[in-house]
Amino acid sequence: MAAAGVIRSGIGGWNFEPWRGVFYPKGLKQADELAYASRHLTAIEINSTYYSSQKPESFAKWRAATPEGFVFSLKASRFCTNRRVLAEAGESVGKFLSQGIVELGDRLGPILWQFMATKKFDPDDFAAFLDLLPPKLEGLPLRHCVEVRHASFSDPAFVALCRERGVAICLADHEVHPMIPDITADFIYARLMRGVDEIETAYPAEELGTWAERFRAYARGEVPGDLKPLDRTGPPAGPRDVFAYFIHEGKVRAPAAAQALLARLEEA
Repeated sequence: MAAAGVIRSGIGGWNFEPWRGVFYPKGLKQADELAYASRHLTAIEINSTYYSSQKPESFAKWRAATPEGFVFSLKASRFCTNRRVLAEAGESVGKFLSQGIVELGDRLGPILWQFMATKKFDPDDFAAFLDLLPPKLEGLPLRHCVEVRHASFSDPAFVALCRERGVAICLADHEVHPMIPDITADFIYARLMRGVDEIETAYPAEELGTWAERFRAYARGEVPGDLKPLDRTGPPAGPRDVFAYFIHEGKVRAPAAAQALLARLEEA
């Protein structure tokens, strides 16, 4: 059997009051919630870094609270991406990267650069932005992913730009945002956003099964057969790590969805 990458499944953040008594056991101290979440899931996307800078001590504390093999993804500062001219984001990108994220060490996963739904694809400006993203920070390898939300990005030229630079395109399962399934980096970053709290596992069992199969294909370095890439030439097949996050409106059932996906992957 061909080698495959590691598939991780997780949620956005870990401090959420409605999870207490649902995901977190009753009586669990809030200070212990990260330790608990990181032992029942395999990844967490940190959202607070999108809104403000954190202290190096915070990153070090988060690393110390989590087990070996656990990974944090970081949502990059909005001041980097919410601007008219992306090529001018160099100073903001530098501030975000220098706030102390290296304290996460081997717990540092991909950095997500999220763009507003009104941001359209400008090839030259977007290429200039991608060139601002360094491959390393103080010797620590960095992995970058862009989440775009405007239909104009459904363009093979956008895929080519990202592939040339080894930047992943977020695989977005959303009612409105475009889903671009092309492989452009040595990892896959998925945000599953169509879950609902009325379903115990956020997604129906059949849909979770479909996503599990897709992630297995991606981990082998293949685009799943039921998804249509914009650029059919594609990269060479090879093992790729997968980061899958359940982040839906309400999000009460997100941890259950992430755990259900992990259980399906373990069954296989």
